[in-house]
Amino acid sequence: MATKVTMPQLGESVVEGTIGKWLVSAGQSVAKDQPLVEILTDKADSELPSPVAGVVTQLLAAEDDIVAVGDPICEIDESAQASVSAASDSEPQAPAADPGPAPPTSPSVRKLAREQDVDLSAVHGSGASGRIMHDDVMAAISNAPSEARMATPPPPPPAPAAAPPAAQRAPAASRASGPSGAFRLPPYVPKPGDEVVPFTRRRRIIADHMVFSKQTAPDVVTFAECDLHRTAVLRNQHKAHFKKDGVNLTYLAFAIAATARALREFPEINSRVLDDAFVKLAEVNIGIAVDTDEGLVVPVIRNTDDLTIRGVARAVADVAERARSGNLTPNDLAGKTFTISNPGRRGNLVGGAIISQPNVAILRLGTIKKRVVVIEHEGEDVMAIHPVMHMALTYDHRVVDGVHANGFLYRVAEILEYGDFEL
Repeated sequence: MATKVTMPQLGESVVEGTIGKWLVSAGQSVAKDQPLVEILTDKADSELPSPVAGVVTQLLAAEDDIVAVGDPICEIDESAQASVSAASDSEPQAPAADPGPAPPTSPSVRKLAREQDVDLSAVHGSGASGRIMHDDVMAAISNAPSEARMATPPPPPPAPAAAPPAAQRAPAASRASGPSGAFRLPPYVPKPGDEVVPFTRRRRIIADHMVFSKQTAPDVVTFAECDLHRTAVLRNQHKAHFKKDGVNLTYLAFAIAATARALREFPEINSRVLDDAFVKLAEVNIGIAVDTDEGLVVPVIRNTDDLTIRGVARAVADVAERARSGNLTPNDLAGKTFTISNPGRRGNLVGGAIISQPNVAILRLGTIKKRVVVIEHEGEDVMAIHPVMHMALTYDHRVVDGVHANGFLYRVAEILEYGDFEL
C-alpha cells in the first residue's frame, strides 16, 4: 500500500512550505518517524518524519520548491522492497540533491548557510563533535572578502511623472484630507555606508502576518500591574528542589499557569473568529514566543490548563531548547489558542503586542523589577519592596468586550498576587 506524504500544516497562518533538503532518496528504505525532508517556513525549519515504514518510491517535489499545505511531496510504499524502481517511466520524479560529506548541523544552520551562500564543508565547527553552530556560520560570513558581502544597491527610483495642468489639480485642502492612498513615501536614495538587507522568507511572511492582523482585528490594549511577592516566596521555597530534578522554576511558568486557568474562566479570550460567528475553543493551547537567531518562533504547550507548575516548567524548557536548536516539529507550531510574549531578562516596562492570528488576544509580559509598594500590615499602610511586573493584554474587539478583557487580566494578576498554584 502506497502512502502519499503531504506538506503539513505548520501553523494556522502558514499556507505553504519550502522544500529545504531531502534527507532520503527514491528507492531507500525508511523507518516510521525517520526524518524525510527539511521543511522551511516563516515559523521554523522542521524535519518532517515519515508517517509509515516502507520504501520511498517517488519524490514529488524538488529542493527549493514551494508547496502548498496538503499537497503531496513524496510517496512511500509500505509493502515494497528497497530495490524498487525510483519512479515509473511515465512519472519522472524530482531529483534529490546529493547530500555529500556535510558536517553535523541543525536545519536552522543549514538554512542560514544557504541564504548567505556559505559552503559548510569549509566551516570549522565549534560545537560538540565538530557540530557547526550559528556563530560559526556568521564568523565565516564576516571573514569573507568584503566585495562578496556588499549588498547590491537598489535600482534608481523612477522619474516622477509630469505634474498635471493646474486646472486639473485638486485644491491643497482636499489633497491633504483626501482618500486613502494619497500619501506617498519619498524614494530611497542610497548613501555611502548604507547596507541594504533583503527580507528573508521568514521575515517577509512575518511582516505580511503582522500587517494582516492590524488590518483585520480592531485591537485594544489594556494594562495591569502585578505584585509578585507571594509567587516569589513560593518560587524561592521550591526552586532548589526543582533544580535537583532538572527543572528550572521560572516566573514565566507561573505566568503561563495563571493565564491557562484564567482562560478557562473567560472562554471568550480563548476563541477564534469565523466569517459570521466565533468559536469558544475547547482546548487551551498556549503559544510562547521564543527568540532565536533567526527571529521569533511560537511553539505551543498543549492542554496547558491540565499541567501543574512542574509540568509547565518542563514544557517551557523543552520547546524553548528545541526552538533554538532548530528541532521543532510541525506539530509543535500548530493549534495555539492564545499567545504569551515574554521579554526575558533584558525586557522593558511593558508593551502592547500585535495579535497572532487566528487568536483573539495576546498577553505581553513586562520585565520584573523590585519596586516600593504600599501594603497593609497590622491594620496600617506601610511601604515594602516587592517584585512587580506589568502586563499588557491586546484583544480583538470584534468578539472580546472590555468587561471580559479586563476581568481576564485582573484574574491573571490575582492568581499571581496570591501565589495560588499547584506545584
